[in-house]
Amino acid sequence: LPMQRADFVELFEIMKGLPVTIRLLDPPLHEFLPHTQAEIEEVARAMNTDPRRLADRARDLAEFNPMLGFRGCRLAIAYPEIAEMQARAIFEAAVEAGKRTGKAVGLEVMVPLIATKTEFDLIKARIDATAQSVMKETGIKLSYQVGTMIELPRACLMAGDIAKTAEFFSFGTNDLTQTTYGISRDDAAGFLGTYIAKGILEVDPFISVDRDGVGELVKIGVARGRKTRPNLKVGICGEHGGDPASVAFCHEIGLDYVSCSPYRVPIARLAAAQAALGKVVASQA
Repeated sequence: LPMQRADFVELFEIMKGLPVTIRLLDPPLHEFLPHTQAEIEEVARAMNTDPRRLADRARDLAEFNPMLGFRGCRLAIAYPEIAEMQARAIFEAAVEAGKRTGKAVGLEVMVPLIATKTEFDLIKARIDATAQSVMKETGIKLSYQVGTMIELPRACLMAGDIAKTAEFFSFGTNDLTQTTYGISRDDAAGFLGTYIAKGILEVDPFISVDRDGVGELVKIGVARGRKTRPNLKVGICGEHGGDPASVAFCHEIGLDYVSCSPYRVPIARLAAAQAALGKVVASQA
């Protein structure tokens, strides 16, 4: 809690009242655990526990396919204290940063890897309860939204239902591409080159968004989400956000923003400007 809170205070101060979206913890659970014997002994000392007990627990939580396993919202459902800790860190940091800067934080909390509305509602209830506790303790009212990552095909299809309680969407196109194609991004290098050379795929779908498959799911998600909540803010998050062709696609289907790695932001901004200018020229013609 103290480490997360300190990070968020610094982030909110830097942003000076601009909107900030924070995704709850998402990496596969086994990535948090110590792996080598030296790491296990170090953590065991810090926890004042038996290294053998810690090693056994780490083995219990190991997974064969962690990217499709115990991660995202599943962590927060199985261990609500993780989501509550992070929510408290976010809201306490927002209060502290607001005092230091004199500006209210534009705060958005994002729940990852949702497949059902019930998952989202369970976690949102924890987030809202934590926000109420922090506001009561500090006497400061916070304005925030709770939304979700849409990164599973089922979430795209159920977007109308999910939007009943989710206040914004961010399409996680990295994972959406993995789960739509059934291809691991980390392991695809061994054969994607062959697929492109043989003309099976025109371009690596992890570099430029697949309009016909992944793109169609995004379009369905946008349409169904906005049918339920017409003012729903929608964007994408992932490496596709820095690809000019993908940015043009996002503009065509009415997304509000793209998010990408920092070094790709200049490319994304240029592509967004070109897409908007092209639309204006086309309408004038």
